[in-house]
Amino acid sequence: MTRRNHRIAVLVLEGAKPLDVGIPAQVFTNRASMPYEVRVCGAAPGLVTGGDGLSYHVADGLEALSWADTVFVPGYRHPDREEPPAAVVEALRAAHARGARLAAISTGAFALAATGLLDGRRATTHWHYAHALAARHPLVRVDEDVLFVDEGSVLTSAGAASGIDLCLHLVRRDHGVALSNHVARRLVAAPYRSGGQAQYVPRSVPEPLGELFSATREWALGRLEEPLTLADLARHAKVSTRTFSRRFVEDTGTTPMQWILRARVDLARELLEASELSVEQIADQVGLGTGANLRLHFHRILGTSPIEYRHTFVRPASAA
Repeated sequence: MTRRNHRIAVLVLEGAKPLDVGIPAQVFTNRASMPYEVRVCGAAPGLVTGGDGLSYHVADGLEALSWADTVFVPGYRHPDREEPPAAVVEALRAAHARGARLAAISTGAFALAATGLLDGRRATTHWHYAHALAARHPLVRVDEDVLFVDEGSVLTSAGAASGIDLCLHLVRRDHGVALSNHVARRLVAAPYRSGGQAQYVPRSVPEPLGELFSATREWALGRLEEPLTLADLARHAKVSTRTFSRRFVEDTGTTPMQWILRARVDLARELLEASELSVEQIADQVGLGTGANLRLHFHRILGTSPIEYRHTFVRPASAA
């Protein structure tokens, strides 16, 4: 049986930030290779005044939320000054009650918080507004130190770039790592940054080595089957191991070897989805050595086993 595409509504509020609006629209794009359908809507059809000198003309109003499987609320200007319109709040609550997933980028978290659906839950927003969100909605457990938070049916993310991470996370959740990596390549984006990575380093970072580290990460991704060490990575980056390790953590929020481990598990996920290789063969190909080692790290990171993951994400040919 042919499945219908997952429906995404992007709700544009007054003062919406253009990059935040464009991220879900472009990630979940209406194209043949993507199992999604996207509509951009507002509190009412017509012109919506955005931030940064841009405005939006939307064809749909809040009725799009009753159509959607996932509703994205992009960030908007001055969220700490006033609550979103009552009709928007009620439409978001109704969509969630119907079973829709709600996701916010940046200050869009204020609109979700206004519904009460974040009360008692972890959430994040752009670091500049984290204290304001906590003050306005004290029942929300605001975490200002992460890129995004997945609370199941309600998700929040930090600044604009972390909105890409959240969208890719949802593509992985919906359709597996292979499609997520395909989308990341199309966007020329990092295929994986965990939600727990730091969103903001509150101190200066001298002489950023982003390009050099990016090249080293790319180099490492092509050699995951090899016994990579911190010294190998630092040697490729042409810095000392101490400098490499310190700046890697500052750039990514994780240590080099933790990043390598996660990359190996992600590659294992892709091989589990796209091949018929055994767990032992996959463990060897991704540099984890034995099936027992792969199972250990798989369970620690994903909370499941490789076999259970394969059964969950690999659909029979007749169901495709």
